[in-house]
Amino acid sequence: MTEQGTSAIPELPIPIFRVSPQVERYMLYDVNIISWLRKHHNILGVLIGTIPQVPQQNVFLGLPLELLPEEARLLVADGIAYVVDDLSWHRKSIARGEHSERMQQDLRREGLQLAQDFERRKQDKMLEHVEGAKGKRKNRIKQEEEQGSIQAQETLFQGVSNPVGQSLPLAPTQTEPETQPWIIVPTTAESLLGRPAKGPASQMPLVRPASYALFEHLHRRSYFMIPGLRFGCQYSVYPGDPLRFHSHFLASGLDWDEDMDLLDLIGGGRLSTGVKKGWMIGGVDPTREVGDLDSEAIGAKNREAGSALRTFCIEWGGM
Repeated sequence: MTEQGTSAIPELPIPIFRVSPQVERYMLYDVNIISWLRKHHNILGVLIGTIPQVPQQNVFLGLPLELLPEEARLLVADGIAYVVDDLSWHRKSIARGEHSERMQQDLRREGLQLAQDFERRKQDKMLEHVEGAKGKRKNRIKQEEEQGSIQAQETLFQGVSNPVGQSLPLAPTQTEPETQPWIIVPTTAESLLGRPAKGPASQMPLVRPASYALFEHLHRRSYFMIPGLRFGCQYSVYPGDPLRFHSHFLASGLDWDEDMDLLDLIGGGRLSTGVKKGWMIGGVDPTREVGDLDSEAIGAKNREAGSALRTFCIEWGGM
């Protein structure tokens, strides 16, 4: 890709880390992969990492990024990513002695380099401060000499053994303590443990078929989506990057014959209209395609049939 400003394409497929065998939680730890997916594949996820110095705040969050199960499944289905069991991969890799020893050596080497660079910058700032102080003192003495203030000059030099212009005496030579390496906590383990191997058949993230059908339907039409829990829906739908646009819809996926309470219908329409959005519900119309609509086949059939999913937008009039 030669377009100016585009992110470098990472090595494909990329690993998605499943952190728990009991809960469907999928993580990304590489900021380059995260920015590339956001820019070229409309994948947002949710940042869940806290700042170590302020662990209780939840406004400015960082790595890792947690993907929605629908996002993870879409990436796997398109061949962009594959799922890795994070716990078993780390245990298997670190159990090998050479990996563990090499990892510790690399971290110590990087930490020592950072500590030495910090000490060097600190010494440079100290020398700069001393030189600045010496320059100010010389200027003041020169002004006083021009005014013929010998008494002020003697007072200034009282207790100073070395004349101006000569280097200040060095402190008694002392053995400098050995620089201790900083503790490094890497955000990714690929540089230390190597890239996790892709299994013969990558695990498909589990999703609710009705929700995934709506998610894929909107994603194929270049919409961005984030969790819509704060609005009582499944997805907040944006026409572009949320950093530049407000959301247009509050969306929920339903089975075609799924019952809906009338209060839910009224409440969803009123809430979405009150926040200047449309309430969208969508479901796969069984009359538009032939075959069983199981969770494994939804994606392929939607692409082949154009779209078997129908969406309805509800807005409350007179508000």
